[in-house]
Amino acid sequence: MTDLDNFMQTNEQKIRILLVEDEKKLARSLERQLTRLGYEIELAFDGVEARDKSQNREFALIILDLNLPKKSGFEVLEEFRAQSYATPVLILSARDKVEDRIKGLQIGADDYLVKPFDFGELTARIEAILRRGGVKRMAILQAGDLTMDVLKRTVKRGNKDITLTPREFALLEYFLRNKNQLLTRKRLAEQVWGYTFDTGTNIVDVYVRYLRKAIDEGFATKLIQTVYAQGFILKEGS
Repeated sequence: MTDLDNFMQTNEQKIRILLVEDEKKLARSLERQLTRLGYEIELAFDGVEARDKSQNREFALIILDLNLPKKSGFEVLEEFRAQSYATPVLILSARDKVEDRIKGLQIGADDYLVKPFDFGELTARIEAILRRGGVKRMAILQAGDLTMDVLKRTVKRGNKDITLTPREFALLEYFLRNKNQLLTRKRLAEQVWGYTFDTGTNIVDVYVRYLRKAIDEGFATKLIQTVYAQGFILKEGS
């Protein structure tokens, strides 16, 4: 049985990722953002800690910096592959030379992303690696009588088929994965659009309005609710 098989049997709901990054401020920031997307994140701050944690727990993915204390990312990756440790590895490094990228991929990395990076691109690469490995996030999302099939890209409320633009779909998916939680405009901008908007923009409000028209108009129960001066909540409904 592979590491991935073990992982999927023991943790079907939460996708566990080991983030190996010695810059603690960046590590904590990524931990918060990825946790908000539904991943379970464990941190390691040096190469030895990464090796030890990988031996004691199952992970669906390892995000690996190269310039690490005690043992470099290259050394960690070489050790993993020499021991037939098959967990996918995404290198996330400021080392942007072509020879570094080639080396990382040749010794067993599944992908290589250079810092500084866009968080939206990082999440897209994470999901692509997980899909290739057969790991899927929950595909059917529901709140009350609203159902989303993430794989088929369909949305229904009751018996009504709802058509959404790609951005509206992404926004609704994020609401559904975080239902009954207060989501600030800043958080929605970061997670759905991939970067922080200027505080003066009203893009989040515009798209929430579009989404409300699509999923709430004509229904007695309104799923998306505004919390004055704070943000929005998608509630289960009745």
